[in-house]
Amino acid sequence: MVNTGAHPEEIIPDPFAEEAVAPEAAASNALAAPAEGDVAPASQAAEPTVPATFGELTLPEEPSLEGLQEQLQQERDRYEALKTAYTSLEQKLTQVEQQSEEQRGQLIRLAADFENYRRRVQREQEEASIKAKAKVLEELLAVVDSFERARTHIRPETEEGMTIHKNYQGVYKQMVEGLKKLGVAPIPAKGQPFDPNRHEAVMQEPSSEYAEGVVMEELRRGYFLKVGEEDRVLRHALVKVSTGAPDSPPSEATD
Repeated sequence: MVNTGAHPEEIIPDPFAEEAVAPEAAASNALAAPAEGDVAPASQAAEPTVPATFGELTLPEEPSLEGLQEQLQQERDRYEALKTAYTSLEQKLTQVEQQSEEQRGQLIRLAADFENYRRRVQREQEEASIKAKAKVLEELLAVVDSFERARTHIRPETEEGMTIHKNYQGVYKQMVEGLKKLGVAPIPAKGQPFDPNRHEAVMQEPSSEYAEGVVMEELRRGYFLKVGEEDRVLRHALVKVSTGAPDSPPSEATD
């Protein structure tokens, strides 16, 4: 059954109307919210900063004269100790530098001595090698002399003799080429001025063809041994030296 005597707003609430607040809720809100003039409790308020007074400030005490003198003496003692330590370190540094310089000089002298020793040993080794080589070559030169003497006596008259002569010449040439490769070279003798460093005079005789002091005949060939840029005498040449033109016979005096 519908109550026709009621207003429409009471039946259907107006959505645009402000929401009504119950009286009990309004009373509780009034008690909870403080008024504008009310003051917050002391526990919730910040504590104010109280400025310090002159009585509360502590100024540093001025040092006494005795204290200053004691500090000055301490600084002087410290300075003297540092100065003494510095002087000691400077002396040690000077000693170390002197020792280092002496050791450096010793090392330089030792290096120089070692270099001289190395060069001396190298020269001695080279000299020993040259002497050994010369000894072997001297033995071979005796064989060469035998070949040269045999060549002067060979007279190939038959075909067989010519074959032997050719074979002999081939062996001789091979031996001479091997000596050249080893640095062996003949010493010029005939027609050369006599040189005692290269020649050994075993005979002298007058000669109208050669001047005095000139080699007129080679009796045994001499040889050089080339060592670097130097030519060393491996064997002296045996030579005959001219004494000059023969004296003319004295002419008979005519009456």
